[in-house]
Amino acid sequence: MPWEVVEKKKIWEPSCETFSFAGQEINIKTSLDSFGALIWPGALALCQYLENNCEQIDLMDKAVLEIGAGTGLVSIVACLLGAWVTATDLPNILGNLTYNISRNTRGRCRYTPQVATLAWGHDLKCAFPSSIFRYDYVLAADVVYHHDCLDELLVTMEHFCRPGTTLIWSNKVRFESDRKFTERFKNAFDITVLAEIPQEQVKIYKATFRM
Repeated sequence: MPWEVVEKKKIWEPSCETFSFAGQEINIKTSLDSFGALIWPGALALCQYLENNCEQIDLMDKAVLEIGAGTGLVSIVACLLGAWVTATDLPNILGNLTYNISRNTRGRCRYTPQVATLAWGHDLKCAFPSSIFRYDYVLAADVVYHHDCLDELLVTMEHFCRPGTTLIWSNKVRFESDRKFTERFKNAFDITVLAEIPQEQVKIYKATFRM
């Protein structure tokens, strides 16, 4: 496997999964209650990529936003790599997200991570005005699953990926709608493929603002 899983219980049981990234053991509470409480292949691939390419993607002292943070694993790894992180998701996800981030970052990180509500495409200019909220990196992992929200997802990516911001999106292709969204994504930004994990059907993209 392209990542190290130290311990994993049966997926149908509420459980704590343990991973090793950035020289730390990370314990993640997971559940089948929602998509946002599971660990997805794109998140694992992105964590491994960030850990292995910390000179190319230097998160130290950078402002980082994660959209669709889910369990918080990617945000936790970004914190451990020295970033100032804001992890976002829907209100019903925030309880578990906050729990996981708090238990895995307290006393370990340069900055205290923040957790915030973000509904894709809704009230972005009011809740996250571009004049105030500027990020060096926006991270997204396996966020293309609510197929009725893909328009809103792209709007959200475009809102945050302004000049000076790098968007890193890790995605496992599952359906034709994934491929169609990827084409729209490529048309919206300047794109580089950072990595491919064929056995997991995961690609990691770097996107920047298209002038």
